[in-house]
Parts: sequence; C-alpha cells; structure tokens
Amino acid sequence: MRVLFVEDDAMNRKVVRDMLSVGGASMEEADTAELGLEMIGREDYDLILMDLRMPAMDGLTAIGHVRARGDAKATLPIIVVTADTGSSIIADCLEGGADLVLQKPVAMNDLFDAMGRLALKHSMNFSL
Repeated sequence: MRVLFVEDDAMNRKVVRDMLSVGGASMEEADTAELGLEMIGREDYDLILMDLRMPAMDGLTAIGHVRARGDAKATLPIIVVTADTGSSIIADCLEGGADLVLQKPVAMNDLFDAMGRLALKHSMNFSL
C-alpha cells in the first residue's frame, strides 16, 4: 500500500512512517497541503493521511481540492489525523470529504484498523 501523509510536523511524519513500515506500507510525505496536492497530481497513492492544521492551506481545504478533481483520484480514501477534538471537528471532516478521522497521538492499532476498514471499502490490498 502506498500512502501519502500530508503533515507539517516532521516528528509526526516520522512516527507514522515507522508505524506504516511495520505493516509493510510505504509512505511519502508532504510538509504542506500545496505540496501534497502537487504530489497527488503526479503520483498514484492508495491512501492519503491529512493533517488539519497547516500553514497557508489547511487540511479541509486540501481535501476539498482532492474531492473536486475530475478523475479517479477524487475518490482516494482520506483519513484525517488531527489533534483537534470534539464531535464538531469530526463532523466537519466527514462532511468535508474525509473517510475517517483519527486523533493524535495516533496509536498503531487505530491506524491499522482504519486502514483495514478503508481497504475493505475500497477493495485495496492491505494486510499485516
């Protein structure tokens, strides 16, 4: 499984990269939403992990751009990874086009569970 993690914090990217490597997934990273959107345009990914709070463009805006694409990439599974809490944040993310929302700090079992659920829903190949 090929994952793109759009996250401005280098330590958060490293932690998730280490988790994904345990599961055999490869991860590319973007430290801004703008770079993430460019990478989505150039490359093929199975899953996007998206932070909400980033400088310049936030994660919800970036998700809106992905969902507005006129190609198959508009349906890429997206998991929001956020330190924000509250039911309104989760509802906003889901209404904004995210498939799932995970709270930071992300636990490995929660990440793999979310990936497994999306793999089943989108007929992706993900196994540990």
